[in-house]
Amino acid sequence: MPAPRLQSEFFARIADPQGVRAIFEHLPGVFFFVKDAEGRHIAANSVTFQRFGIKHERELVGAMDEKFFPPELAKAFREDDQKVIRSGKPLINRLEVWYDEQRNLDWFLTTKLPVRDKAGKIIGVMGITRRDEERMRHHDVREVTAAVQHARKNCDKNLTAAELARAAGVSERHLHRKLRQTMGLSPHELMLRIRIQSAAEALAKTSTPIIEVALNHGFCDQSAFTQQFRKRTGMTPKQFRVRNSG
Repeated sequence: MPAPRLQSEFFARIADPQGVRAIFEHLPGVFFFVKDAEGRHIAANSVTFQRFGIKHERELVGAMDEKFFPPELAKAFREDDQKVIRSGKPLINRLEVWYDEQRNLDWFLTTKLPVRDKAGKIIGVMGITRRDEERMRHHDVREVTAAVQHARKNCDKNLTAAELARAAGVSERHLHRKLRQTMGLSPHELMLRIRIQSAAEALAKTSTPIIEVALNHGFCDQSAFTQQFRKRTGMTPKQFRVRNSG
């Protein structure tokens, strides 16, 4: 029997299409997920929903990333999901911020593939997120990590790409190329996202006036802050605070 026919007939005999999920329960350090085209979670292995701080998969199904992540991170995840859905091409080993064992945000590698129905139409994405200690020690990734750490320590300033590059010990052009390769971002966009993420935490956890939050995160005034915040989270700082405070 030809190999393609043998393969297709074997998979056609599988009773439970979800049976393949079981393997992900036995891969240490691998977080598996499936989302539909609207960004709703459909399935995950147990370590994934435990890392999200929930006890049962039923609490995950139908939820959007905003339930588990800061808005600007959820928006970035959805943008990557939509790239996979629109292009039909996988996203391999993208460096992303995710939750570590203490539910602090840290660096992980994510791979996403399109999910197709029986007619071949793309109906969602599936993927895995994992730590890759070997790659994280690689020189190129260390450069990116150095730039990100510097941006986080200086999220009260509007740093330039040149300043980030100096902190990473590379040229501005080199940093721009490496950030594009690993994160799909420019140095300017990386800095904006980090400042907005920090500002979002301040809005949610404190009663500091919005104008002070803006100035404390390197924005020249509240109007500029509101414009950039809404562009990346889909809501104004005031709306975010009402939704997430307390």
